[in-house]
Amino acid sequence: MSNKTLQITDDLYDYLLSVSLRETDILRELREETSTMPRANMQISPEQGQFMALLIELLGAQKTLEVGVFTGYSALWVALALPSEGRIVACDIDPDWTAIAQRYWQRAGVANKIDLRLGPAIQTLDQLIEAGEAGTFDFAFIDAEKVEYEDYYQRALELLRPGGLIAVDNVLRAGRVIDPSFTDEDTGAIRAFNLARLKDERVTLSMVPIADGLTLARKR
Repeated sequence: MSNKTLQITDDLYDYLLSVSLRETDILRELREETSTMPRANMQISPEQGQFMALLIELLGAQKTLEVGVFTGYSALWVALALPSEGRIVACDIDPDWTAIAQRYWQRAGVANKIDLRLGPAIQTLDQLIEAGEAGTFDFAFIDAEKVEYEDYYQRALELLRPGGLIAVDNVLRAGRVIDPSFTDEDTGAIRAFNLARLKDERVTLSMVPIADGLTLARKR
């Protein structure tokens, strides 16, 4: 027994996946293709994807938001968990990465659920607010430019309904958040974001030590 989170060794991680991961063939193929790419570390882990799918089911979500698509693995997990009428507004700036995403979304039969918006995410979020969509989203996932996390979060919170959930990735930043030798702008932005959430009384908060750290904020 332990009164704090276990350190996950490689063997224990392999065991965790072996007894819990329900990754479809199409998800696995996308993950494996992405793993060969130069920036493969931008992809979320499979157990995190499955956890997010569980959150979608628990919320009964129908309308979701994703800031940062990459090759579409996280969006695919969410889309597969959404009901047939579900919708994801997916924000990214890279047509090459998202072309891979669209190919797999089509193969999985969920492309009709995903509204891909290419362009600066802050601009897309502002457009959604201006279009009267504030308070209508059930779930938002943020995994894009770290220096813009606070701006993404504030807009996502406005777009979320009361009781909706924001999930924010990379909040532990591979442990750099506690290492003062890391003074880069991205790590500084994550530190500031984490401290701001601790004081944010508009949400109920939990930081989950899954993958690179996932903050969950439920709008009150």
